[in-house]
Amino acid sequence: MRGMSALSTPFQVSTFCWFAFEVSLLVRDLVRRKVRPSRDRGTRLIVSLSLGGAIVLGWLLHGWVPASSTPAPNAFALAGLVVIWIGLALRIWAVLALGGSFSTYIQVEGDQTVVTRGPYRWVRHPSYTGLLLIALGFGIGAGSWLSLLICAIVPLLGLLPRIAVEESELVRVLGEQYRSYQTTTHRLVPGLW
Repeated sequence: MRGMSALSTPFQVSTFCWFAFEVSLLVRDLVRRKVRPSRDRGTRLIVSLSLGGAIVLGWLLHGWVPASSTPAPNAFALAGLVVIWIGLALRIWAVLALGGSFSTYIQVEGDQTVVTRGPYRWVRHPSYTGLLLIALGFGIGAGSWLSLLICAIVPLLGLLPRIAVEESELVRVLGEQYRSYQTTTHRLVPGLW
């Protein structure tokens, strides 16, 4: 990649750290998973494919469509790394704020309550906001306007059905408590949406 040689190792380390964190969440869920199936209606796979596919395609597009290259590739690479780490930090914070209630599966327990501490005081789905920032960081770091566009839009489109299913389940189980939270807290972007 043009301009990326000096930053390729930080991108590899960032990718490894993110991947290790996601694998640890999956392993934790598999170890403690209850017998009943997830209620995610296939959205977990959609999110994985849209996120991974966008990042891989975004990086490949840089080489395939050199006309979409950004100016100052090292600056874009560095900015991308910063955005990736902000996204990862937000995702970790969201997981920690939910504690044992966080799961990569959609399963809401009847004894759960709405969490409004940590990043959940500003958005209802901060772990998804973190994922979107991670994807956006890869798009910025790829050094291509086309990659940036792909990494910004495709993961969001993959997350929308997941959010709809998850919110439906939260309303079903938590009722008015969650409906009230929905009226006071934005979905993914504080103050906007």
